[in-house]
Amino acid sequence: MRELFYCDLGFIDYKVAWDLQKSTFELRHNKKLPDIIFLLEHPHTYTLGKTADKKHLIGSDDFLSGNKISVYDIDRGGDITYHGPGQIVGYPIIDLNEWQNDTHKYLRALEEVIIRTCSYYNIIGTRVPKYTGVWIEDRKIAAIGIKVSRWITMHGFAFNINTDLSLFSGIIPCGISDKEVTSLQKETGRKMDIQEVKSLLVKNFKEVFSYDVLTSFPKEELISLNFSNS
Repeated sequence: MRELFYCDLGFIDYKVAWDLQKSTFELRHNKKLPDIIFLLEHPHTYTLGKTADKKHLIGSDDFLSGNKISVYDIDRGGDITYHGPGQIVGYPIIDLNEWQNDTHKYLRALEEVIIRTCSYYNIIGTRVPKYTGVWIEDRKIAAIGIKVSRWITMHGFAFNINTDLSLFSGIIPCGISDKEVTSLQKETGRKMDIQEVKSLLVKNFKEVFSYDVLTSFPKEELISLNFSNS
C-alpha cells in the first residue's frame, strides 16, 4: 500500500521552504517519512536553475527593490522563473524507486496533474514538445523544474492561479522570449479559490501517481519533525 502525505505550508518565504525541502529529503531518504507533497505560496521571488542564463533576469535593481523581489540561485534544473502570491507552488518529495525510475515520465506526470486540474475548469491544458510545462494554446500556465538525487525528487511546479502576471516582466520566463504567460484567473475571467485548486491538485496527484492513501500532515508537525532530526 502506497501512502502520500500532503502538507499545506501556506504563505512561506522561499529560503525557509527550500531548507524544509532539504531536511525533508533526508527524512524521506532515511525512510522516516513516506512520500510527501508540499503546496504553498511564496512572496515575490525569482529563482535561477542550474542552467539559467543570468541575462534572462532583465529587471533593474530599482524594479527588484520596488517590488520587493528576492533572487535565488538554486539547485533545480531549468532556467529562471517567478514565484509569488496567487501562484500555487508544489514540491513533491517522493521516492521514484517506488513508482518509476524515469525522470522523463515523472515530468510528464507532473504536467498531467496540472492538465487534469485545468480541465476541471473547462480549460484545455496542453504540452509543447520543445518545452517542459503546461500551456493554454501558446500561453504558459505552469512551469516545472526539478531535482532528482538518489531517485528522490525535490522542487516541482509553479501553477499560476491568481498571479500578478506583470511581475514576469522582470525576467524572460524559462528563457522563452516569444511566448506569453497566463493564469487560471485570466483564462476563466474570475478570481479562483486557492484552497479549492489545492484540493484538486492533491486529488489529481494521488491518482496520477497511483497512491492508495492520502494523509494530511500538519505544517507544525512537519516543522517539529524536521527540527528534531536536524
